Amino acid sequence: MSKILVAYFSASGITDYAAKTLAEAADADLYEIRPAVPYTEADLDWHDKESRSSVEMRDGSSRPALADTDADIASHDTIFLGFPVWWYIAPTIINSFLESYDFTGKRIILFATSGGSKFGKAAEHLRPSAPGAEITEGRMLNGRPSAASLKPWLESLGV
Repeated sequence: MSKILVAYFSASGITDYAAKTLAEAADADLYEIRPAVPYTEADLDWHDKESRSSVEMRDGSSRPALADTDADIASHDTIFLGFPVWWYIAPTIINSFLESYDFTGKRIILFATSGGSKFGKAAEHLRPSAPGAEITEGRMLNGRPSAASLKPWLESLGV
């Protein structure tokens, strides 16, 4: 088994594509972070202040339930953690994921997708959820990057 894991949450499929391409480029294992209750299109309507995603993102203590907690974190040293940027940070389901496992001594490299935002304060907001881990801002993977185009970045990280 690879010592690298690509774990990701994708609301609309864009981050799914990026994660699968990154896993191919890094020869890594892949794990999808899934909510216990899948998000609907209405849930993701950020224009609606009462949509599920808007309500969760306004509440810093929100921790959406996960569909499972069977990611094999212990077997991996480096975890690429991907998500769509919501409100300039990671969706709170990423905190749910981090708080469900022991990441002590693990290297977590963030990657994200967005229609126009940067990472914002994602790393800062996630660090308390994974004490003992090294969480670093990685790269935005917008568009449709190829595995070959990701190889130089991975090499620069020592992966």
